[in-house]
Amino acid sequence: MNCPRCKSKETSVIDSRLAEDGRAVRRRRECTKCEHRFTTYERQELSSLIVVKRDKTSEPYSRTKLERGIWLSCTKRPVTQEQVGEMLNKLEEKWGANKKEVSSSTIGTDLMNALKKIDQVAYIRFASVHREFKDVDEFKEAMNKLL
Repeated sequence: MNCPRCKSKETSVIDSRLAEDGRAVRRRRECTKCEHRFTTYERQELSSLIVVKRDKTSEPYSRTKLERGIWLSCTKRPVTQEQVGEMLNKLEEKWGANKKEVSSSTIGTDLMNALKKIDQVAYIRFASVHREFKDVDEFKEAMNKLL
């Protein structure tokens, strides 16, 4: 693991613990060169899960790509890393249960429903991208459903 500060490859693990209800391992590391301490997480890779996109192309599932979109929706909102992580863990279990493929529309709909429970503004932001609102009327309709 490279040090985020000095980019040295010489790091050592100081402490390891289970995290996210046993779905990840949290490791405290220290750079032997600059003595900077940092945290890493190891998660089981869902590499066997394939996402089928709207245009019928497919690609491997990427939690990082999904998290990036979620955090864009949650910008300047009172949403915590723990809430997002827990939400994704539950959804990944659902999507990966005895399935090899999941559609991007299923992922988007499940994320919208989960975000609605966490933060309604983040939900509307995510929905506006996922549903591809064409005009203000579609946006108003989504807002009215919330109210």
